Amino acid sequence: MKTLTKGRMWLFAVGQFGWALLSGLIGSWLVYFYQPDASSVAAGQVPLIPQGRVVFGVLTIIGLITASGRIFDAVTDPLFASFSDKCRAKEGRRIPFLRWSAVPFAVVTVLVFCAPFKQKSAANVVWLFVMISLYYLCITAYCTPYTALYSELGHTEKERMAASTAISLTFIAGTAAAYTAPALWGIFEPSVGRISAIRLAFAVLACLALVCLFFPVLFIKEKEYVDVQPVRSSAFESFKTTFKNKEFRVFVCSDIFYWIGLTMFQTGLPFFITSLMGLGENMFTPMFIGMTAMSLVFYVPINFATHRFGKKKMVMSAFLLFTAVFAFTAVTGAALGIPPLVQGILVVAAGSLPMAIFGILPQAMVADVAEYDAKHTGENRQGMFFAVRTFCFKLGQSVAMLLFTSLATIGAGTGKGYRLVAFISAVLCLTGGIILSFFNEKKITAALKKE
Repeated sequence: MKTLTKGRMWLFAVGQFGWALLSGLIGSWLVYFYQPDASSVAAGQVPLIPQGRVVFGVLTIIGLITASGRIFDAVTDPLFASFSDKCRAKEGRRIPFLRWSAVPFAVVTVLVFCAPFKQKSAANVVWLFVMISLYYLCITAYCTPYTALYSELGHTEKERMAASTAISLTFIAGTAAAYTAPALWGIFEPSVGRISAIRLAFAVLACLALVCLFFPVLFIKEKEYVDVQPVRSSAFESFKTTFKNKEFRVFVCSDIFYWIGLTMFQTGLPFFITSLMGLGENMFTPMFIGMTAMSLVFYVPINFATHRFGKKKMVMSAFLLFTAVFAFTAVTGAALGIPPLVQGILVVAAGSLPMAIFGILPQAMVADVAEYDAKHTGENRQGMFFAVRTFCFKLGQSVAMLLFTSLATIGAGTGKGYRLVAFISAVLCLTGGIILSFFNEKKITAALKKE
């Protein structure tokens, strides 16, 4: 089997830029679009679905829809992992899924924001529910085989770390591209109005993402790099067998707490900037891009530090840093006595290092565990390992969306709900770090080196 060259590795990593961009549009702007705060409404945003805690007096419409979409997404992950692991196509086990899901993935992402009526409507609620479900189906069909292929392309721990670094960089770049949406819709807004400008901006970014999604399909000949026999076990059997790995269970449990906390914080970030720090909407793009750019500075040092201290210690330190950043965000505002812009810069600067660590190392840890398991069981279930991970953290993200959209409405206009969101995010990250301390990295590393 061929070893993946650096050039081919980066061509493969461009696919991650594409799906990170589409994922970033949903993750960063869905709630902002459908549950606008006072500053957005004043700028011309029109609520398109019922607002507030109108479901049993506890849940919001947008929270319930996004949570149900995440649950649907989580359930389909193991199914697509099994389909992919057992695929016998002549192109390989993964590439056919990337080829056929790319266009629907990009199109549906834009349609999520294209509710048909210009005012609050039950029809808009139905539209959003259907499109969110289709979006999660498409992202699963692309991302589950993609992440499994990443694991298979790296034949050694060094190659897997290099590939993980590459896709982490393109993931951050794709997410950063999604953060440019406000600057883009600001260009269109004077001509077509705010809502149409937002939709047009998302359509332009989705076209860019679509081109990137096809890079792995066009430039990676899977069977030249991967010689793995399709798995014969059923989806349920493979799912159950994957969970028998103790170290993987510890990692996944820690990962769930991380994703609940991160999703709540990431969803609330636009509101933290405007409602807590008192900065304008025009600060979204420079702050998000600034955090991304700063995180890139740490990529080379992180790789060197990981060789010395190990992945586990590095990720645990990132948990502690995010805990501090989230806790600081909970107390931002005029009462802190620090200029708003300085507060924003502190959050950006302190959040960039853990952002970089989490961008690189968790994927590599899953790949190591999957490789370790393959050596000991004789079955190459890389697809299922990544699918089980995403199954669990997406359930966590479902909880996060329910919590955020409900907590954010507390003390409307005072920012109390947003502060509570940031504080809970900090507690969740701290919990995740404590759980990860029980992960036996030495056993995995020693076994892989021996092999």
